[in-house]
Amino acid sequence: MYLIVIAWIYVVLMMSVAEAANTTGTVLGALITFVLYGLLPVALVVYLMGSPARRKALKARQAQEQEEAKQALAAETAAVPASPALPASPDPDAGRHATGGVETVAVDTGIAPVRKKP
Repeated sequence: MYLIVIAWIYVVLMMSVAEAANTTGTVLGALITFVLYGLLPVALVVYLMGSPARRKALKARQAQEQEEAKQALAAETAAVPASPALPASPDPDAGRHATGGVETVAVDTGIAPVRKKP
């Protein structure tokens, strides 16, 4: 991949030199040619071609961090002594009925119901 990049930069450099050496050419035109035909496209191609390698490195780093986290968790749980057994907390819905049934709802007579205007 880098051989193509080097070859293209060489070709664009020669185009720029030819433009600067031409009787109607300018150094500014040569610089613009080198940047627009050479540096920007090559930078874009190198960035896009390097994308799989960056993705692979990111996945490897994430896998390493996960492995370190697992090892730290295993070491932490091994270092903590077993605590005495706590009594099990009762199930909050042990009665198996809906909460706030009709018999438990308090009726407030001080508030009028909201109705639509006729």
